[in-house]
Parts: sequence; structure tokens; C-alpha cells
Amino acid sequence: MPNSGNQKFNAFKEKCIAYRDHVLALGNDSLEKTIAVALALCFVCAILVSVSAVALKPLQLHNKALDMKKNILEVAGLMQDDTDIDQAFGELIVAKIVNIETGDYVDDIDVASYDQRKAAKDPAQNIVIPRDQDIASIKRKAKNAKVYLVKKGDQIQSIILPIHGYGLWSTMYGFLAVAADGQTVQSINFYDQAETPGLGGEVVNPNWRALWQGKKIYNAAGEPVLKLIKGSVNPSDPSADQQVDGLAGATLTSVGVTNLIRYWLGKEGFAPYLDKIKTTSDEEA
Repeated sequence: MPNSGNQKFNAFKEKCIAYRDHVLALGNDSLEKTIAVALALCFVCAILVSVSAVALKPLQLHNKALDMKKNILEVAGLMQDDTDIDQAFGELIVAKIVNIETGDYVDDIDVASYDQRKAAKDPAQNIVIPRDQDIASIKRKAKNAKVYLVKKGDQIQSIILPIHGYGLWSTMYGFLAVAADGQTVQSINFYDQAETPGLGGEVVNPNWRALWQGKKIYNAAGEPVLKLIKGSVNPSDPSADQQVDGLAGATLTSVGVTNLIRYWLGKEGFAPYLDKIKTTSDEEA
């Protein structure tokens, strides 16, 4: 069998060499030669691209993880120009997996490798959202979410929640940082969105994001009421601390942000978890 295999390979090699010599002997204006050279060039380029993609994949994955850590540190207010991202994340951030339905921590899932966005696409790991409940227009969600805690000793300083929902053109993915009271917003950050630049794309504008600090999520009945309004918030309005300036000229994006906030902070989202954070000691959290 090995001899037979070698014979077939040698025969194929000889045919390739013979065809190469045949092509090289053709005139430069030959259609066959033009096609053969083009195909050979495509083949070589395909090999180079494939090799490069495989070789660079570890670096791409590292950069993707680093960018995610940067966004989490930023929404936590821990990102400076000279911050060592990996070091700061490792020292200041604690990642946890939470069962969205119960609000309990999940211990049998590897935190480091868990990808919530991939889980949301996996029928074994997701939940299809009934249309009448899907105000964020996401259709399905992962059963478990990866949340991040910022602690000082045993004291929780921030709870960073992953949020997403549909705007005008895209599904917007971001993080919401909430204080340990489970009620007060510290910051918001959208790291992946494709809304209209200068309009809905202003969700990444630091000036607009700064308007969220100190806003309250829930009313006295525990219902999520935080929303974007048309125009600017009137400081004298009794509900001013539950309102954020809308995005000028981006009504549908503004509605989308309101809807995703209300969904993910509601009973179908992180409300059960935040309730337990509020009623559980910091040591247990």
C-alpha cells in the first residue's frame, strides 16, 4: 500500500510538471496560459491568507478580550490612560455567572470561557422570549449572564451588568454600572453598536453618558421606570432622577435604549439578582 501511494503521488507530480512546462511554452497572449496563471496566483494567495488567519487568531482573541476588559474598566470608572488593563482587571474586577431567572450565582460554568452572546444563539443555553415581553427586540436570551463586581475588600462598589437591545439599525451591546444599592446608576457604555453617526451613534458620546450618573432605576413599587425623554430633563420635575436626555434626532434609538434598560432591569432581566444583592450581605455576595 505505501508503494502504491508513492506511485500515485509521483504520477500526479509528473503530470503537474508536464502541465507546467506546457503552460510555460504557451504564448503570453494565450487564453489558457492567462487562466492557468490566474488560478495559480489565487491558489497561492488563498494559502497565504489561510496561514495568516491561523497564525494571527491567538493575537486576535487576545485583543478582543483586552478590549472587553477595557470597556468594563471604563464603565466602572477605573480606566486611566496609563492603566495596565490586564493587571487592573485581575485585581479590581470579580466576574460571576448569574442565572437570570433566579438571580442566583452559577458555580458549574467556567467564568473565563463563558460567552453570553454565543450562549444566546444556542438552543440548549437560551430562552426564547415571548413577543409580548420582548420590548428590547432581542428574540432570545442566554439563561445565564456574566456580571462583574467591583469590590473594595468585602464591600461591593459597583455591579456591572451586560445589556443589549435593538435601536434603529442595530442591536446595541453595552454595560450598565449600578451601585451596591441595586438602584443607582453609576455609568453606561455601549461597546458595540451601528447606529447613525451623529444621531443614534451619540450613545457612545462621553457627555451624554455622563448624564446617567446618579439616576434611579426603580420607583417605590420596584418597577423599572428609568427612561430617555424627548429634549432635556427639567431639574424641577419630581421624576428628574428617573429621566435622561433623549438623543436629538434619534427617536427610535432613544426608544430602543429605554426599552433595553427596562427589559434588563425588569423581572425578566436582572431584577431578581439585584433584589438578592440588596438583601444579601456583602460577604455572601
